[in-house]
Amino acid sequence: MKKSLKTFLKHSAKDYLNRSANPAIVRASTIYFKSIQEMQQHQKNISKNISKGKEIAFYDYGRQGSQTSIGLQKILNELEQSYHVFLTQTGFAAVALAIMSVCRPGDEILISDCVYRPTQKITSQLLNEFNVKTVWYNPNSFDDLKSKVTKKTKLIYVENPGSNSFEFQDLGKIVALAKRKKIFSAIDNTWATAYFFKPIKLGFDMSITSATKYYSGHSDVMGGTLAVSKKVYKKVWWYNHVSGYRLSADDAYLIIRGLRTLDIRMEKHQKNTMEIIKWMSKQKKIAKILYPYKTSSKEYKLWKKYYSGASGLLGVIVKSKSRSSVYKFINSLELFGIGYSWGGYSSLAVYNHETEMGKRRYFKLDKNQHLIRLHIGLEDPKDIINDLNRSMKFIK
Repeated sequence: MKKSLKTFLKHSAKDYLNRSANPAIVRASTIYFKSIQEMQQHQKNISKNISKGKEIAFYDYGRQGSQTSIGLQKILNELEQSYHVFLTQTGFAAVALAIMSVCRPGDEILISDCVYRPTQKITSQLLNEFNVKTVWYNPNSFDDLKSKVTKKTKLIYVENPGSNSFEFQDLGKIVALAKRKKIFSAIDNTWATAYFFKPIKLGFDMSITSATKYYSGHSDVMGGTLAVSKKVYKKVWWYNHVSGYRLSADDAYLIIRGLRTLDIRMEKHQKNTMEIIKWMSKQKKIAKILYPYKTSSKEYKLWKKYYSGASGLLGVIVKSKSRSSVYKFINSLELFGIGYSWGGYSSLAVYNHETEMGKRRYFKLDKNQHLIRLHIGLEDPKDIINDLNRSMKFIK
């Protein structure tokens, strides 16, 4: 019987051997074999299956994964509609895995100016030490991206929407350019997840998601995923193998548990966010809302072109002559935690200092403008609005 994705997430990776709804947590460094012959034959089978991208029942050493992580990979491969999904211990490790798998000395990486600050560091600082040149392009201009492609460009790296500044790019054009020029392409898809957008299906070679966020959904797990196309699979497999990236069985289990309710949570995050934006759009102290909600905007049109939904993360630009009053607004919120790593069930607020944004060449705030990043959680939206409304008086 053909199942929808929503049904698949509820019924995948069940453990009928142990008669449990979720798979067992298999923690192991040593994997036992009945004989040397069995071990050697299994190693041959692993090599053969890996070369063809086939599923593996179990590995020969714990660093490579366990039945728990294999179960998670099966779920994610279906969700991502990819050739294979690699698991890492953090979302940022998935970023590093994608970049380091394909870039070599003498190459250039063409990267959007609006990426996550640690991603800026690994490209502009670490890669520079290995003679890999980072070239930044304006996320608001496809022509700027196109003009900066050279014969040395090995990878186009996109984060969509932009980290903290929420720029949307024309992803289809980027994929077409990369294919035409025979360049690898990668995207950080953490904001939407593969539930709302499937990059590999569109034509990207690599799709990064921080499983720490919406995939786990409970603010208690660290993990990352890298979905890949067949074209780049062997390169990523090799670097993953020699670098020792691994997600623990315990974290894999918790991410599987979180994925059971991914559809329900993502749709609720979106619904809550739209209700709150409706209220925010009437507030005089708010200069701009960075979220694809205005149907006439460029951002909305680019979002609608590729995405089936939007998450609960947005930026709010407020007007104030006093930074301390904006701090007071955030500090007085009762339902919003002050902290990083959004994607959990509760609401969060962070003031975006220049240090949070990293070096930006194409995004600037006007005088007396302040950028606040909000994550809208699963609380009653009326309570969230009341909390924001009560604290708004502190902004002077």
